[in-house]
Amino acid sequence: MEHRIKELRTSFCFTQEQLSQKLGVSRQTIISLENGRYKPSLELAYKIAKLFQLSIEEVFIFEKGSE
Repeated sequence: MEHRIKELRTSFCFTQEQLSQKLGVSRQTIISLENGRYKPSLELAYKIAKLFQLSIEEVFIFEKGSE
């Protein structure tokens, strides 16, 4: 699964720490998300999309067969 989290975070001028606080997760979670080592829960994916005023599909690119 690919995503645009880092791109969106930098375009909104958020640090990783600021984004983590807004989402209620640790900075390490943001680092892991951005590096592709962690797949967010549906709840976290929704929070991320809502924060950036986008749909989940606009933030996350789901590839066929990548469950």
